[in-house]
This record gives sequence, structure tokens and C-alpha cells, in this order.
Amino acid sequence: MPPAQLSDLEKVFTNLVQSLLGLAGIVLFVLILLGGLKYITSGGDPKAMESAQKTITYAIGGLIIILLSYLILVFIAKITGVDVTALTQFKIIGK
Repeated sequence: MPPAQLSDLEKVFTNLVQSLLGLAGIVLFVLILLGGLKYITSGGDPKAMESAQKTITYAIGGLIIILLSYLILVFIAKITGVDVTALTQFKIIGK
């Protein structure tokens, strides 16, 4: 097996970003489901309903933050002409 190269970081970075985005989507989906389940099973208890609503609100807020960060990257790409959203474009310059 050949020794690791600096260019291998490109693949590591690409895999890391893709994995984190996938994990974030799964976590957001689960949180929205849990919030809905908590709301349904609250039985009219105001504290339980408020907790469920906060869970759903925070999950949707997280989704909005992720989408806004992606839109900022798209905006940067439009201004600079460098496609920072394409993970295949991540290159380490060197030997």
C-alpha cells in the first residue's frame, strides 16, 4: 500500500462533507418526527406541548440554517465565478 499523499485530503474532505450533510438531513428528519410524536402524545399538557413545539421549531431552524449556508456558497460562486458548491472542485495545489 503506497503512503498517503497530500492530494488524498481532497477525497477525505469530499467524503466528510457529504457524510455530514447526509447525517444532518437524517438528524433533522428524526427530530421533526420526535417533535410530532411528543406533540401527539402530550395529552393536552401545556408543558409537553410547548416542549414538542420547541423541538419542531429548532429542527426547522436547523434546516433553514443549513439551506442558508448552501445559498451563501452559491452566491459566492456567482460573484467570484468559482464553483465552491461542487465538491469535486476542491483541489490542493502543490507538488
